[in-house]
Amino acid sequence: MLILAIDTAMDACAAGVLDTDAGKLIAHQSQAMKRGHAEALMPLIARVMTESGIAFATLDRIAVTTGPGSFTGLRVGLSAARGIALAAGKPVVGLTTLTAYAAPVVSQNGEQPVLSAIDARHDQVYFQVVSGDGSSLILPRVGSIDEALDAARFGAPHLVGNAAQILADRWPADVPPPFKVDSQPAPDITWVAWLGAAVSPDTAPARPFYLRAPDAKLPKAPLPNASHSPAP
Repeated sequence: MLILAIDTAMDACAAGVLDTDAGKLIAHQSQAMKRGHAEALMPLIARVMTESGIAFATLDRIAVTTGPGSFTGLRVGLSAARGIALAAGKPVVGLTTLTAYAAPVVSQNGEQPVLSAIDARHDQVYFQVVSGDGSSLILPRVGSIDEALDAARFGAPHLVGNAAQILADRWPADVPPPFKVDSQPAPDITWVAWLGAAVSPDTAPARPFYLRAPDAKLPKAPLPNASHSPAP
């Protein structure tokens, strides 16, 4: 299976082509960035596809991260993935960033729980907790840092995500410390691709995974209609 993976939900613009028969990415690029995904993504995908030596029509599916993360960034990735899938006549699947962060740790089959955490600002985090074998302990949610720290009841966790160090710095002193802290600005595109190979388009839709509403608010009163503005 050949899979084009795309991630723009966090502080990176990344894409890669996975060949599951070869067991590896045959091409990939990632650029660290907080803004500018819209301008960077399509040229980056074009370079990755050129490097891979395959055509879009040869792909079996497209995989894309769906959030939580930057509202603008994830929409850029989703729009690109859907557009490519439509043009190439291929299925597209969506993976959450929290799952993509946890996947490489779960693959190690460790005994420690895995707490994926993303900075949601305002002293909050998006987080989920899974056991070492990947079974769910706390479903994805947004909550205060104190709520996330309550995951200490499952034992010393492996912390992953861009908020991993935030949680580690505030970890309760009266419980065992985190087993390991992996603070990463974005998921590894390799694991976005492998997760894309493992899920089904029927159960992993490529649509935004929102855990709270956007910070931006619509104006309470409608803006004046220019066509009804008084003449000068």
